[in-house]
Amino acid sequence: MQERIAASIGDLSDFARVIEIGPGMGALTQHLVKNRPDNFYMIELDDRWAAYQKETNAFMADRVIHQDFLKTDLSSILEYPTHIVGNFPYNISTEIVFRIIDHRDKITRMTGMFQKEVAVRIAAKPKNKDYGVTSVLTQAYYDATYLFDVPPESFDPPPKVMSGMLRLDRKSEELGCDEKLFRRVVKQAFTQRRKTMRNSLKQLIHEKNISDNEVFNKRPEELDVKAFVELTNLIGA
Repeated sequence: MQERIAASIGDLSDFARVIEIGPGMGALTQHLVKNRPDNFYMIELDDRWAAYQKETNAFMADRVIHQDFLKTDLSSILEYPTHIVGNFPYNISTEIVFRIIDHRDKITRMTGMFQKEVAVRIAAKPKNKDYGVTSVLTQAYYDATYLFDVPPESFDPPPKVMSGMLRLDRKSEELGCDEKLFRRVVKQAFTQRRKTMRNSLKQLIHEKNISDNEVFNKRPEELDVKAFVELTNLIGA
């Protein structure tokens, strides 16, 4: 299975940086560094595994960063284009995605393994029960593709949940609205996902915004990213 995961990550030579998050004992790493790429870095928080990787992959010991990815100063590591990869720690996988979004000017692709329900949620499309805040905020900047399931028996010891591989490819176009307001609109809309936008966003809108526009009669799960952008611009105006 690790070979299949490595194959889904693809050719690493197209990127100025490839950063593996949480390599651990290197089950995936060994498939990615066969050709000893000089653009490959690792970020590992655990003392044992950071030391293990520095010893096992001595040729790149200076590129094993013994830190927490969520707290690492990425400005000194990232180059355009960067590919983030890994079998991500499930308890911080969503935070990893949001950190990637924060550095989207450099990070053009992410291929990683998540708990399946998280990966499905990120890649979900409108009119789907899994579609929500994480879906919209991620897909505002990246095209999300759910690649394949990774069953528990692929690991030793096996986890209690199904896993899934997800790929994010950065979009080339700008969002086209006030991004801070966009995030506020999306989060507020999904706090009451069964209500119409007219009701869930009543704190943000004025009568003049909603008098003629049908979008305010829809529920948040019916709106794609483009519709949320248009909605943000209506409210901002």
